[in-house]
Amino acid sequence: MSTGQSTSQFGELQAFFRGDYVPLKDANVNIMTHALHYGTGVFEGIRGNWNDEAGVVNIFRLREHYERLLRGCRLLMLDIPYTADQLCDITVELVERNGHRQDIYIRPLAYKSAEMVANLKLQDLESDFTLITIPFGNYLGSDTLRCCTSSWRRVDDPMIPARLKISGIYVNSILAKTEATLAGFDEAIILNHDGHVCEGSGENLFLVVDGKMITPALEDNVLPGITRDTVIQLAQSELGLEVVERTVDRSELYLADEVLLTGTAAHITPVVELDNRPIADGKTGPISAQLQKMYFDIVVGRNPKYLHWCTPASPRPVVV
Repeated sequence: MSTGQSTSQFGELQAFFRGDYVPLKDANVNIMTHALHYGTGVFEGIRGNWNDEAGVVNIFRLREHYERLLRGCRLLMLDIPYTADQLCDITVELVERNGHRQDIYIRPLAYKSAEMVANLKLQDLESDFTLITIPFGNYLGSDTLRCCTSSWRRVDDPMIPARLKISGIYVNSILAKTEATLAGFDEAIILNHDGHVCEGSGENLFLVVDGKMITPALEDNVLPGITRDTVIQLAQSELGLEVVERTVDRSELYLADEVLLTGTAAHITPVVELDNRPIADGKTGPISAQLQKMYFDIVVGRNPKYLHWCTPASPRPVVV
């Protein structure tokens, strides 16, 4: 995985910061910034997938990501002066300025930019929006996953709403992911406060049982993932499968025919082992394999039926 690079083949990367396109190295905040101390921000993770034949980066379901970000802004009283359409335009412009000719990760962040600490309220605090794009490869580092059930539980909606990508909430995911990787696993499966299956540290979860796909219900403190929604639509319309959203018990995962994790960063990745127990035969299952192939063709822009999910951005030389 390649992340955090500040240069592209066309020169220095830019960021969108304080209403303008600036060199990434100059997009800095003061150490007094409220969001730095309290996690008062909402973000999105968006994929741009390079299509070599067309010479464009196809940004997957861009508008849906910004619609979710703006819902988070309402919750955290983040008053940013942009509509979803304007945010989409800003993103395409930045991707094109940065001249990416590879798969990329797009990270928008709306945050409390007021330089103020010892202030535990949201009202009357300045907000801002920033955006970066970076080269990005295989997030999970493997095509199949060995997972463990985390001892950390997913936050509950009356604590912090899990259905939005709130910056501070991701300490919960980081603790679970760290526990899993220190124990030698690739990823964590997190249970909710009732002990039911929730999701991975940064992915939604599906299981396949007797030809039916099952995924934890949103009411179980699950993020309404955009890739999750994509998989549900593809499973139903393309594979003719029944998809059921319901509460899932931990033991169901051990007995499933297939388990897979889905997310913008993770794409669609099968879980072949959980808590040192193989899932079925310990290999990628047929439904996971079909969904993977279909999904990759779609996000790169090779499936005409789903081109409406792709926003093309053409790389151009950077002028700084």
